[in-house]
Amino acid sequence: MEDHQTEEYYAALVRRDATYEGRFFVGVKTTGIFCRPSCPARKPKRENCEFYGTAKEALLASYRPCLRCKPLSYPGASDVITRLVAAVEATPEKRFKEADFRELGLDASTARRQFKKRFGMTFVEYARSRRMGLAMKEIRTGKPVIEAQLASGYESSSGFRDAFAKIMGETPKRWDGTYLQAKWLDTPLGPMLAIADDTALHLLEFVDRRGLEREIERLRLAARAVIVPGESIIFEQIKQELADYFDGTLNKFATPRKLYGTPFQRLVWAELERIPSGETISYQELAIRIGNPLAVRAVARANGANQLALVIPCHRVIRTNGDLGGYAGGLARKATLLETERRKDWMLHGTH
Repeated sequence: MEDHQTEEYYAALVRRDATYEGRFFVGVKTTGIFCRPSCPARKPKRENCEFYGTAKEALLASYRPCLRCKPLSYPGASDVITRLVAAVEATPEKRFKEADFRELGLDASTARRQFKKRFGMTFVEYARSRRMGLAMKEIRTGKPVIEAQLASGYESSSGFRDAFAKIMGETPKRWDGTYLQAKWLDTPLGPMLAIADDTALHLLEFVDRRGLEREIERLRLAARAVIVPGESIIFEQIKQELADYFDGTLNKFATPRKLYGTPFQRLVWAELERIPSGETISYQELAIRIGNPLAVRAVARANGANQLALVIPCHRVIRTNGDLGGYAGGLARKATLLETERRKDWMLHGTH
């Protein structure tokens, strides 16, 4: 989303402009909820807002619907949708079955059809997304994966990861397209999610990254693939390289990777890989290095669109004044990565 559009949407949010209904939804980082433009609640600070074109995008980013403005019930939502959303929010960890629809006096096929028509997802997909949203919220607070798993209603790790895989793409009964494998990797800075095929790494992100679900959705569409838990020789390579990186014996990753960005994004990412470990550059300098000094904001957006954390070192870009700037994995983690790399550089080369 362009910066000018973001500012326009925030201004509309502040004045509770009902003419923007249906054009955007706002996710509030501090509360974990998403709202309509005219929500009567107290307005958040600009830096705590994320804007989405659809309710589905907000849900996939782990936000829950606001209880005051009811973004999933506006405008003209049917009684079926209103009741089902209320049922999920009452017990979001619950896994709904046919009997639960009957208990609510609703026909399951009608519910699925109406949800699909309105939100681009079935009710079951919505409920599953909310459960995983709970899990991601638990993980973001620093709790172990096992606690997140239990908090989201799963008794087994396989069930939890299978559910996560279903969000990434249900395997069709007859599918002759591309399969991508997903695996969780532990690191000193928290668990990461890796997605790969047998030849390349497609995604590597910290699991507490805000908007991870949207990244996965974009990857799934770009690759025209389904994503399931599994193993790949690529996981063994990236796992070893991550261990070497955090041990201080690896400065550049060699794992083959698959990139899905635009030509401009790929140009930025290629330049990122030229930044030596232990060093940083500014967004302005990055724009200059790719031959487009006026494209600072576009460079920043391309930096944020990187789906291969650490492998493509977007954390090495900071603001001109020395501030860290943004990082989807969290500023504390960015600071730790930079300090760790500087310390490694000093140990390996005796430089400051």
